[in-house]
Amino acid sequence: MDEFLSYRPLDRRESLPLPDGKRVAVNVVMNIEHYEYLPPANPHRDYFYRVPAKPDIVGYSFRDFGNRVGFWRMLPVLDDSPVQVTCSLNCEVLRLYPDIAEAMVERRWSFMSHGTYNSRLLFGESESAEREFYDYTISTVRELTGYRMRGMLGPSFSATPATYRLMAEAGMTYTTDWFIDDQPFRLDGPSGGGLIGVPYSREVNDALLFPGSPMFGLDSDYFAEIVQSQYEVLSAEAHERDTAYVMTIALHPLYMGIPHRIGHLAQMFERLSSHDDIWWTTPERIAAHVDAIGWC
Repeated sequence: MDEFLSYRPLDRRESLPLPDGKRVAVNVVMNIEHYEYLPPANPHRDYFYRVPAKPDIVGYSFRDFGNRVGFWRMLPVLDDSPVQVTCSLNCEVLRLYPDIAEAMVERRWSFMSHGTYNSRLLFGESESAEREFYDYTISTVRELTGYRMRGMLGPSFSATPATYRLMAEAGMTYTTDWFIDDQPFRLDGPSGGGLIGVPYSREVNDALLFPGSPMFGLDSDYFAEIVQSQYEVLSAEAHERDTAYVMTIALHPLYMGIPHRIGHLAQMFERLSSHDDIWWTTPERIAAHVDAIGWC
């Protein structure tokens, strides 16, 4: 692991201060994705493995529901909440769904890269192809939104051995790929590129509600409860240890934008907004903050 980062046990770290004395940095990530109807083959993963030959109507259509319907159902809930939304973006969404692009820009959302399409992965890419990937995604988002992306969640959590070094070379400052901590950390090993790691989540993540996932059958009421429980434990520990934690809530319009789930999303944000020790923020601002104070 020292190829990427050094080990810092939780109980031997200095206190992490947040702006205005807050204790829990809550960032909400909306994954706005597009899966191709006939994606190119990747020998390392097949998204539409349910069928012996493409197309997979079921696999494609339930994913595209998020862009046609779920995104628009979630917008009023997000607008009525205190969250500072970051879009984990497949950049081709901006060309395919200009209405979605306009809505996100109008709301001044932050953007981090999630690749081009979610059906195209980094697994197996050469360094030259991966460099072109960063140039393309960064320039596309800047051209179509005016936003200069500073971080990435790898498309479907894919990476190569050179990913973090190449991200740093492309001018990125943070990654959300690593689930190893509840506080920010620096990828300070020779392959880490010096990036700040901002904790993401595979647990406080509505994608675990979909069929085939480990938690399938525990629907949105359960998701709302674990979000609240996550906050309560982090807040209590932060006050006890005189420090702060990061809590990421990962959302996908194809899951949480379904009609029977939207009320639980509103309830979740209503409960969290009653707490005054939350810093509603973004991964980019978290990375910039810890870098500025030299914490990690």
